[in-house]
Amino acid sequence: EAPPPARSRLIKMSPAEPGRFFCTAGRGLEPFLAREVQARLGATEVDSVVGKVFFRAAARPGELRKLRSGERLFLLLKKHGPLPVTRSRGKMLNEIKSFVTEEPEYWLDIISVWRKLHGHEGKTDDVSEEKSLALKRNSEETNSASKRQKTEQVRAIVSEERQAEAGETCVAPERTSGQECCIESKTSSEFPSKGSGENPTVNEKLSFSFRVSCRCSGAIAKILTSQEIGKAIGIALVKQCGWHADLRDPDVEIFVHLNDIHSVVGIPLFRLPLANREYIQTAGLRSTVAWAMASLAEISAGAFVLDPMCGLGMILLEAAKEWPEAYYWGADISDSQLEGADGNIRTAGLMDKIELLKASVKALPLPSESFDSVISDIPFGKKFKTTYDAQLLTDILQEMERVLRVGGTLVLLLSQELRRRVDDLTVRAGGDSAQASADGNSGAAPTRAPSVDGNSFSLALSGEEAVLSRHFGSLVPEGVYAVSLGKTDAFIHKYRKVSAAGHW
Repeated sequence: EAPPPARSRLIKMSPAEPGRFFCTAGRGLEPFLAREVQARLGATEVDSVVGKVFFRAAARPGELRKLRSGERLFLLLKKHGPLPVTRSRGKMLNEIKSFVTEEPEYWLDIISVWRKLHGHEGKTDDVSEEKSLALKRNSEETNSASKRQKTEQVRAIVSEERQAEAGETCVAPERTSGQECCIESKTSSEFPSKGSGENPTVNEKLSFSFRVSCRCSGAIAKILTSQEIGKAIGIALVKQCGWHADLRDPDVEIFVHLNDIHSVVGIPLFRLPLANREYIQTAGLRSTVAWAMASLAEISAGAFVLDPMCGLGMILLEAAKEWPEAYYWGADISDSQLEGADGNIRTAGLMDKIELLKASVKALPLPSESFDSVISDIPFGKKFKTTYDAQLLTDILQEMERVLRVGGTLVLLLSQELRRRVDDLTVRAGGDSAQASADGNSGAAPTRAPSVDGNSFSLALSGEEAVLSRHFGSLVPEGVYAVSLGKTDAFIHKYRKVSAAGHW
């Protein structure tokens, strides 16, 4: 039996000091998010793990909301190593409850910080009210009827976890329990209103509502379910703080994630994921992936940027929002895709930034070497010829190479199959024909890419990247990034054109 870990160190916060946060990210986007919080927020103590980036920053909600590569953003309450796993379910539940709820005064400070972050500075009585409620808890709980009411108001509801809606795609390397537990209140009629003439102290205690969202995976999930953990935490908070649970419209959501890597408690800062862009009318490629691709393209003021297979325009939208001083062009052969892209551009108010034209990517009506950056999500799947027509892929890449100026960057999103086909087209830098490794297990050097403030930064590459010593034509590879698109994996390839269009 493993010895219990040292008691978690509470993360002390003051509204005047930098806060501790963590943000979830799609698999493969963690390095993009880590660099973004440093460049955009001046974040310190940045720590990346699979699916999450932890950091400290003195930032207001408006600044935090500008993060483009993250999914859901949380105020970090506690971060600990994995909790000990024992055969005693009761002992484990007590350990978890102690980890989450051990100090009532800490929770009151947290709620104060959370309210200030949400602009509730005017509610000066909130904190003192919460403290007085906590101090009166013991005397009030001597009333058995009150105890019974508190216990009965809590029930656990388990729903199938939907990663896309939660904005946490593939956040853990192991299989999760597939459950998310939320603690919900009974109907509002069971709670006396503030004007009902009931016991005013009880009424005040019920004035703050919460929901517990619990996700557990790994060893702990084999012993306890998310439902059991969430219910135990919920009941403990009801008894300790006097709050009431509300699944549908809580004042605050408490997020608990327990796995074999760490134990984390946080509060979401926003109800909707950061990846839900308000300016997108019809969604296509996930906005976080589109932003990551644009961030590799080294876009600068006055640059000309092209997406020759723009679809609904997701890459152009993300790029134009982040780097508005460049000029953007999108081409597509599909009328319906162009119509959707036009709707998105209008919704985003970018009509003067992005030009659309109907054209085939194999024969673009554009001058040679006229664009500084070319960015494209090459379609894949059974309905697209690019998946099985090798010559079509060659034609597409040659045309992209033609319109790209020398020194410019090409950024492509490729499926696993398209990646293998691109590798088959590569030629060693010395001119000898060779096929790239299909499984991509060879090593690679880090690449350079621009951050949001225009400065360059390095992104370390994993063992899943292709060999970077091979190129095709005048395009030299500079980086490969494995990313998740939900049900499938893809790869972002970055190339630089080093000379006039070469021979294939």
